[in-house]
Amino acid sequence: MDGSEGALSGVKVLDLTRILAGPTCTQLLGDLGATVIKIENPASGGDDTRQWGPPYMENPDGSDSDLSAYFMSANRNKRSVAVDIATREGQATIRRLASHADVLIENFKPGGLAKYGLDHATLAQDFPGLVYCSISGYGQTGPNAAKPGYDLMAQGFGGIMSLTGAPDGPPMKVGVGIADVMCGMYATVGILAALRHRDATGEGQQVDIALVDAQIAWLINEGVNFLTSGVLPERRGNAHPNIVPYDTYATADGHVILAVGNDAQFRRCCGVLGLEALPDDPRFATNPARLRHRDALNAHLVPAVRRLTTAEVIAGLEAVSVPVGPVQTLDQVFASDQVAARNMRIDMEAGPGPVRLIGNPLRLSRTPVTYRHAPPGFGADTDAVLNRDDPFGD
Repeated sequence: MDGSEGALSGVKVLDLTRILAGPTCTQLLGDLGATVIKIENPASGGDDTRQWGPPYMENPDGSDSDLSAYFMSANRNKRSVAVDIATREGQATIRRLASHADVLIENFKPGGLAKYGLDHATLAQDFPGLVYCSISGYGQTGPNAAKPGYDLMAQGFGGIMSLTGAPDGPPMKVGVGIADVMCGMYATVGILAALRHRDATGEGQQVDIALVDAQIAWLINEGVNFLTSGVLPERRGNAHPNIVPYDTYATADGHVILAVGNDAQFRRCCGVLGLEALPDDPRFATNPARLRHRDALNAHLVPAVRRLTTAEVIAGLEAVSVPVGPVQTLDQVFASDQVAARNMRIDMEAGPGPVRLIGNPLRLSRTPVTYRHAPPGFGADTDAVLNRDDPFGD
């Protein structure tokens, strides 16, 4: 069913997740060679994101398929099997699949699978080597454990929205479901660590990962800034809390990013922009000084950058090794030579026809990622999987 040379070739993953965090994790495992069976509920038409469109992949007759762009973004390299776990037959099917699996990953509310006998405590008794990953909004413990979790609420509760947006604007979420995505990344790391322990000892375990915990973890420097100083950080738009200038600036025909990381770069930057005197001004001579006089510095930088085109700023600063870059729209991103060189846009053949997807960013020299199966139609592999002695086999 799956590639024989991937880093995770031979690892069998039973995927009971939906939406984005869990599917992001299992797609990554699948890209690395794992065999992934995705369980979808026939009573609801499968993963919720199948209905999160438009846009949808069109069938040959022009009608919408059940492959929304949202669903396809996180569900390649999987087989779709329709199973109703609310029935005794469905529960028996999941247990049979779990008996063959190395990993089970689910994102039900904490305790939600216990009534079906599919919770960690129950399955661990019969399958002690099973790595069981549970994704939830707030985790398996704590006063909020029973609350539902969605990306937007995780961004709000975890603090990232208080840091994001214009200084005079409202709290703002990140433009994509980044709390879900990062939770899926952390879940992948936890699963791989648990698999290594299982391979060494034979012992499975539960990986408990919460959207909110993951989001708090990637507050990174701003979170530790607050813990160190006790001072609440401010929304700064695209500006950096600890480096100046590190921001987006308007040019004569668009916008450009300046990322000036040290004093030598600042002096060279000023030379290109015709501001040669600024580095000798005590207010701007060092990064701590520039941080204290951010507004005064920008009073010089903003008009200087605006006089030039984006291409002129980039060419001038790149020539003196100052970090600079464009702000691209998605059509520019996916048309770029860099994206082509790195295979970050891929084409696959799905049931309704060819689909365009975002590539995996991992580059492994010995065991590269592979794209073996396009995102599946709902329940497309039910009979093929369930009618085999080894459902994860070929």
